[in-house]
Amino acid sequence: MALIVQKFGGTSVADSGKILAAARRAIQAHLRGDQVVVVVSARGHTTDELIALAREITDQPPARELDMLLSTGEQVSVALMAMAVQSLGVPAISFTGAQIGLVTDSFHTRARIRDISTERIRSALDRGQIVIVAGFQGIDQNANITTLGRGGSDTTAVALAAVLGADACEIYTDVDGVYTTDPRLVAEARKIDRISYDEMLELASLGAGVMHSRSIEFAKKYGVPIHVRSSFSDAEGTWIVGEADARLVGVSVTGAALQKDEARVTVLGVPDRPGVVHELFRRIGRAAIVVDMIVQNVATDGTTEVSFTVAAGDLPQTLRVAEEAARFIGAAGVDHDPEVAKVSIVGLGMRTHTGVATIMFRALAEAGINIQMITTSEIKISVLVERAAAVPALRAVHKAFGLEELASVRIADFRPRRLASPALGIVTPEDGQGPVDPGMEDLVIAGVELDTSQARVTLLDLPDRPGYAARVFQEIADAGVFVDMIVQNAAQAGNTHLSFTVPRVMVDNAAAAASRAEPRCRVAVQPELSKLSVIGVGMRTHTGVATRMFGALAQQGINIALISTSEVRINVLTDLASGPSGLACLRQAFGLPEVSLAAS
Repeated sequence: MALIVQKFGGTSVADSGKILAAARRAIQAHLRGDQVVVVVSARGHTTDELIALAREITDQPPARELDMLLSTGEQVSVALMAMAVQSLGVPAISFTGAQIGLVTDSFHTRARIRDISTERIRSALDRGQIVIVAGFQGIDQNANITTLGRGGSDTTAVALAAVLGADACEIYTDVDGVYTTDPRLVAEARKIDRISYDEMLELASLGAGVMHSRSIEFAKKYGVPIHVRSSFSDAEGTWIVGEADARLVGVSVTGAALQKDEARVTVLGVPDRPGVVHELFRRIGRAAIVVDMIVQNVATDGTTEVSFTVAAGDLPQTLRVAEEAARFIGAAGVDHDPEVAKVSIVGLGMRTHTGVATIMFRALAEAGINIQMITTSEIKISVLVERAAAVPALRAVHKAFGLEELASVRIADFRPRRLASPALGIVTPEDGQGPVDPGMEDLVIAGVELDTSQARVTLLDLPDRPGYAARVFQEIADAGVFVDMIVQNAAQAGNTHLSFTVPRVMVDNAAAAASRAEPRCRVAVQPELSKLSVIGVGMRTHTGVATRMFGALAQQGINIALISTSEVRINVLTDLASGPSGLACLRQAFGLPEVSLAAS
């Protein structure tokens, strides 16, 4: 007998007809012999209407009372869904988050799950009932009602699937799966049959609205297969699964994404010494500002520039904090651009396919789109462009990788494996009780890595115009050089610095290729570097990971030469000799056991 968690969003329970249709789906699974838990959201636009109602009373409703109000939307939905199931002849029972013992912390309107009791749900399932649970809500240790914030019902559903040891979590929504990009912007977008947790985490962080990052973090942490599918058809949707089930042979890029409402902040003339970058981001983190891209390029004349992006709405507060920090650390000043967007490509195949960056940069160059910043990870390349060019950039990149023709190998009746995650210390017991972790939604750092095999090539004072990156990386690809990190900071006075890392044995070939591509630029080489990486789950939604990393290195007197970030990894470059001590201090900072250098 399988155990399935089904989640229905607001559009799927918007009226009585849709509630009955959702009830029939749950009953179909029940009649197959499955145990079924259903999680529902508030109907339609109920949550927005309740917020508007609160603001008719006061511009600043108390967070505790707002949670009390907002939780009523899901309470209406669960009662109606239970009535619908019972009216169709199947026993059902509804529960609020408090009634099932979904315990959270006390951060109202954005609470995190600490623990879930399974006793009441299992008792109802054993009686043959379909269990209907209110999404989005819980209760703190003081019996106050709390809500989980954006994407909260998805998070509830995946968390329940985790603790119950469910075979799958089905997310029913108004779209029929995850697409290669936003089909509202690119008509040629195609549904993806299978995608890995890491790929989906990257896409979710880039604004792919189908799933929220927190629910994918839960799924990866506890190995829960997710099936995103339409409420209105029986077609197979998209499976979000472990890497072994998701990998598509011969495919380098799985999807492209656009995040339009970004703002870029650059701190100019940052002194190149240990601890300075940490102080900057410590102050930003203390202000609870969520930072996205972080780019620090090579230092020249004893100073460097550090750029990062934030949500456009956070720009005024960010500038105040950044300007105060700049004065404190002795930087030259702060520059910003409120009209930028981030375009990214994501794919597991980037790890093994060369020339991916070249294709992306060439597509943008042919579209006449200038690149303002570049940052990369093992499975993602992101570029910053002016906001007016964002949609043309997305379309150009999507076409360049042939994503409209993406073909995965369809497997009839595909059923992914429910994974344990021993690397994260999470194993689902055979008794099916699942992990009842007092910090279920805590940040999990899977590891810290040290790579001492890399070298860096930098093109200094590169003219900031469309096409330069395409030329450089075409030459690099033609020379047969595999590139790891690529970092470009925002241009100053019409020029920019472009850095990339390569295996040390290939650095001479890479430098020669860079000189051929841009013969008028000065090429600098640092042949011996250490790359330190922190890898984990929840690194975006738990602020302060970068700050902790930079602070640990600063305490050891280790200077950071280059920074590149992604959803699941933060990479920094240091001098070669600092690598082992950097590894040790980072493992200590994140509470990981010490290992020998050979094992790292």
